[in-house]
Amino acid sequence: MANTAQAKKRARQADAHREHNTGMRSSVRTAIKKVVATIEAGDKTAAQTAYANAVPVIDKMARKGLIDKNKAARHKSRLNQHIKALQA
Repeated sequence: MANTAQAKKRARQADAHREHNTGMRSSVRTAIKKVVATIEAGDKTAAQTAYANAVPVIDKMARKGLIDKNKAARHKSRLNQHIKALQA
């Protein structure tokens, strides 16, 4: 347990940051799931639209440091491969 005022404040900040970061990670996962769902449905145009909406979210989280930049690149690359493999 924190004893000093500074330690108590840092504990409060850590809780707030953790909640915020959890929500942001959740938004990334949701964006990716939307793309995957449209890919599985086989709708190429909807998948491209969902992908275009997901890319800025993924990039922003990589910029903020919530996910690694290589993980962001890997997600984008794999999703794009699956979209290109769909029949038009």
